[in-house]
Amino acid sequence: MIATDLRSGVEQLGEIIASASTIIPFTGAGISTECGIPDFRSPGGVWTRNRPIPYDEFVASRQARDEAWRRRFAMQTTFAQARPGRGHRALASLYRAGKIPAVITQNIDNLHQMSGFASDHVVELHGNTTYARCIGCGKSYELEWVKQRFDEDGGAPDCADCDEPVKTATISFGQAMPEDAMQRASGLAQHCDLFIAIGSSLVVWPAAGFPLMARNCGARLVIINREPTDQDDVADLVIRHDIGETLGPFVGN
Repeated sequence: MIATDLRSGVEQLGEIIASASTIIPFTGAGISTECGIPDFRSPGGVWTRNRPIPYDEFVASRQARDEAWRRRFAMQTTFAQARPGRGHRALASLYRAGKIPAVITQNIDNLHQMSGFASDHVVELHGNTTYARCIGCGKSYELEWVKQRFDEDGGAPDCADCDEPVKTATISFGQAMPEDAMQRASGLAQHCDLFIAIGSSLVVWPAAGFPLMARNCGARLVIINREPTDQDDVADLVIRHDIGETLGPFVGN
C-alpha cells in the first residue's frame, strides 16, 4: 500500500510500529542526506563526478591509493561536521524503548552510533569511513595517523606492522562483503516482525535481499524512500516522502 499523503503515511506507520515487538531498520544513503552527507550513487551524486576506485585497483596501484586518500581527506570536513538527523534520532528512540535490537545499514558515516546505538548493535554492511584499517593484518588506524603520514610522505601510507596498504575501513567495489555483518543481518531479518527499509534504493545486492528475506519469514515490510523501489509491490506500506519529516514524529525526549 502506498501512502496517499505524508500525514496518513505517518499515522499508518505509527500503528504498525505500535503493534510490532521486534523492529529491524535497514538504512541507506537517504537517511543521511539531511545531515549533509552526499548520496554517492544517485544522479548528481559523488560517483557521477568521480569514478569509484575498485578494490583491485587500490591494491595494485599506489597512484590509485593516493587518489583514494586524497578524495577521503577532501570529504573530511563533511563527515566530521555531520550530526544525526531526525531519522537517526527516531530510530535511536525506538532502540532505547526496546523496540529495535539492532540496525542494519549500508551507510559508512557512523551517525547511528552518534545517535545512541551501541556500536555492537550497528551492523555495517559497507564498513565505516571514520577510521582506517590495514588490508593485510587488519590493524586499525585513526585517520589523523593516515593524514600525517600522507602529508609527510606525499602519498598513501602502508601499515606500520606488515607494510600492506592502509585504506578506509569501508567496502570498495570488488571487495568481499564482510561475512560476519552479512550473517548478523540475515539473522536479524529472519527474526523480526517488522522490517523498515529507509532511504535505500534497494538495488545493491546482496544487501537488497534482506527486506525480501524478512517478508518471506513473516515480517511486515515498510519502505520509506523518496523514489520508487523494485520492492514496493511487496511492501505493506510505502511512504514516498522526506525521511526526516516522516520519522520526525517518532523522535522521543
